[in-house]
Amino acid sequence: MTQTATADRPSLGILLMLGFCLLAPMGDALAKLLGETIPLGQLLLTRFGVQAFLLIPLVLFTARNFAMSARVLKLTALRTVLHIVGIGAMFTALRYMPLADTVAIAFVMPFIMLLLGKYVLGEEVGPRRLIACIVGFIGTLFVIQPSFAAVGAPALLPLLVAVVFALFMLVTRQVAKDVDPISMQAVSGVMACVILGALYPLIGGMMSGALATVTPSQSELMLLLLIGSLGTFAHLLMTWSLRFAPSATLAPMQYLEIPVATVIGYLIFRDWPNGLAQLGIAITIASGLYIIFRENRTARAA
Repeated sequence: MTQTATADRPSLGILLMLGFCLLAPMGDALAKLLGETIPLGQLLLTRFGVQAFLLIPLVLFTARNFAMSARVLKLTALRTVLHIVGIGAMFTALRYMPLADTVAIAFVMPFIMLLLGKYVLGEEVGPRRLIACIVGFIGTLFVIQPSFAAVGAPALLPLLVAVVFALFMLVTRQVAKDVDPISMQAVSGVMACVILGALYPLIGGMMSGALATVTPSQSELMLLLLIGSLGTFAHLLMTWSLRFAPSATLAPMQYLEIPVATVIGYLIFRDWPNGLAQLGIAITIASGLYIIFRENRTARAA
């Protein structure tokens, strides 16, 4: 399938990104609900299995191409492993922590990406953005503190999520121009199922809890399938949004995930961030938006 340029339609791009910001926390909330009864490995296998099941027919129906060069295939495999680890850490954190706190801490990812860009890719990063990274991380610590006091080490898992997804985004940048995103997600879903399927016999004895299987009830099965569908469609909405609006327009909108997660967490679990966590969330959002502003200003000046 030949890729063609798509005219900018900012209103549509914003609407699609808004859909992502609504669907992603809903999927996280369902994972938190099911985390009490469904083992982690089974959650992940269903999540990626549904992704493959939905996207492979879409690729075939739209005549997209599965073919990848050896380089892109290797990077896609690395991206898939990072995706599994990131979602696994997120689902595990949600077993112990409020939804809003978990999502807010994970939003330290833009700061980590900025630092990786400077120290790994050699990108130019000015002192103002570095200071914003420090301030944003301090805000994140304000969110971590009450959770760490309540649950201990699992409160650090969203930081792992942030690091892993920062690396995930860097790898995605390396392949984004060389492969259709829907085809890549379909292949990634299959790869994830193969990897997770291999883990069961290989290390099932060492991780019997996480890699156990249970027979879900009818309602649990429906929620499992819904988690996979929400995760798949949320990612597609984000991908499609970038076809109709520039990333500079859409990046600030992603922070809507935090208030949406806060509302969903309160409605379902009656969780509400305490005063210190609210202050930390506000600092994190402000620092992230400032970094986005400086990135856009620097890009226009270049």
